[in-house]
Amino acid sequence: MDEERELIQPQDQSCWATLPDVCLRRVFWWLGDRDRSRAALVCRKWNQMMYSADLWRYRTITFSGRPSRVHASEFESALWYVKKFGRYLEHLEIKFLNPYNAVLTKKFQVTMRGLLSCLGKSNSRLKSLSIQHLELDRAVWRNSVRSFFVKSLSFFLKKMGKHLDYLNLKGARMTVEQGCHVLNSLSYLRNESLASELNIEDFFSHHLAVYSSPQFNKTMAIFRNLEILTLNYNCISDELLENLCENNASTLWTINIKCHIHDPHGQVIWGMSWAKLTKHATKLKINFFFERVMKYERLARILLQEIPVRSISLRSCYFSDPDWSMRPTLMDLLPTFRHTLQKLTFEFNNNHESLDEELHLLILSCRKLFYFKIWAFLNVKFVERILKSQEERQCSLRTLKVRIYTNRYETNEEDRTLREIYRKYRKLIDSELNYFVIAYPMM
Repeated sequence: MDEERELIQPQDQSCWATLPDVCLRRVFWWLGDRDRSRAALVCRKWNQMMYSADLWRYRTITFSGRPSRVHASEFESALWYVKKFGRYLEHLEIKFLNPYNAVLTKKFQVTMRGLLSCLGKSNSRLKSLSIQHLELDRAVWRNSVRSFFVKSLSFFLKKMGKHLDYLNLKGARMTVEQGCHVLNSLSYLRNESLASELNIEDFFSHHLAVYSSPQFNKTMAIFRNLEILTLNYNCISDELLENLCENNASTLWTINIKCHIHDPHGQVIWGMSWAKLTKHATKLKINFFFERVMKYERLARILLQEIPVRSISLRSCYFSDPDWSMRPTLMDLLPTFRHTLQKLTFEFNNNHESLDEELHLLILSCRKLFYFKIWAFLNVKFVERILKSQEERQCSLRTLKVRIYTNRYETNEEDRTLREIYRKYRKLIDSELNYFVIAYPMM
């Protein structure tokens, strides 16, 4: 009888019991927290798998402010996770989606105080932290709640700053004093930060002339290992470029700069400051993102010929100005960077002028250009001209995205022409291009 049981048992045993750890870990990877907790009750092996560090290295915690009667609130779930698995965490992203009243911001602040405190005590692995779009200058953030949150965040960064390699505080919208206090926390007791990537786009409130602040320039001097820096143009000054040259020239290779119409951007930056930085940071490339800053005079003040520009994005966000012309920018300014430009993105309302010829010539002049995206009033034949140039090896695009604005509700004629163009160049498109072209009624 015992011999029969020994023979039968392996056959009756589930294949899950003998599943290799690497496979079982992969199964757990795809489960949500609730299902992982249930699976951990199956047996001792599965319970041990629940605490595998690989499962908890990456985490996105989202606060939408929508409580549920059935499940624990997002705030309680976040604290539960950090207390139970926070010690394994290496990459943390926190999202607070559109807080609409002071009660939610207060609850978020209290939760973050507990979360950051617990994480600071149990974790020594955190490499990446992202907390985006807090918009602390909104009225839903009361002064006391805002101050307590900034204090909690600063205290956390003092403890974890030596481990952090990546910090993203995009959209925080702090005052200069608050922002510098938070950034200075990264260098607590060391007088320097070795973070390699820093995103402070919209980190300061709109309308602030951060470039004129000695406090900000002093704060940026603590960074000694930056590879990628993202910020607004209202932070750029000769002093900042000098700091980057002295402290980060050997590592820095990308600067992303956003320039918004409501941010101060009339400061004078000397071309020699850019030239010096470029000379020492030999791999440096600059990416510019302009929003509603479209006039030639303003762009020419910013886009100096000494800058190694890799990509330019110009967006007017559907706004139209009859006194504004894109032609000088396309014909005189952008060709200055034809030897370095690799990406171009245009979104503008040019209903008052035709720019097909100028855009085509610009593409042909930029020999390194591989990405081109445009939303504008164009002739449908513009697309065919670009494809013909691509076929004749006059340009080397890998991505072509075009939205052709029209002043009519119906786009049947344009759609038919675009289909004919696609059939004509289908072999080229399918083999070489990430291609997306449509006609769009701009009414």
